[in-house]
Amino acid sequence: MFNFLRFFERRKAPCPESPSSKCAEGHKESLLSPAERPSEAQRKLVKDSWQALQQDIARVGVIIFVRLFETHPECKDIFFQFRDMDDPHKLKRSKQLKTHGLRVMSFIEKTVARLEQEDVLETLILDLGRKHFRYNAPAKYYMFVGLEFIDTIRPFFKDKWTPELEEAWKVQNILSNA
Repeated sequence: MFNFLRFFERRKAPCPESPSSKCAEGHKESLLSPAERPSEAQRKLVKDSWQALQQDIARVGVIIFVRLFETHPECKDIFFQFRDMDDPHKLKRSKQLKTHGLRVMSFIEKTVARLEQEDVLETLILDLGRKHFRYNAPAKYYMFVGLEFIDTIRPFFKDKWTPELEEAWKVQNILSNA
């Protein structure tokens, strides 16, 4: 996965709305510099660990957003359907939250499956960035989601969670590197 926020910062605000991935100057820019690209070993760690998470993606998605709203309640302002939900138990049972969490996790699943296909990833990420740009979601919220993602998946791996696995997910995580 790639950090679409850093990519958009380099390209400036009008670019996310453009129909192609070309900047105003007309040249195509890569999402990541060669130094920012994940190694083959990191991609393998992410893919292998994703296999272990797949059976629980709906639950992981809910946990991420419940934690996000507990640690950063201001994020609920972007999600009009959750603004007035102060009861964490009601939030955990919310069909809308489950749907949104599953949508986020499905996006992560798509990107993990395409880690070696940079052009396809670029299209996916640009589309996601355009949607969030239209919602006026503050960039710092993506970092919060990314950090909650890492904190949520860590316990699923128990003693198999290593510094290398964490670093691989942080490199891959389009959200936490904002």
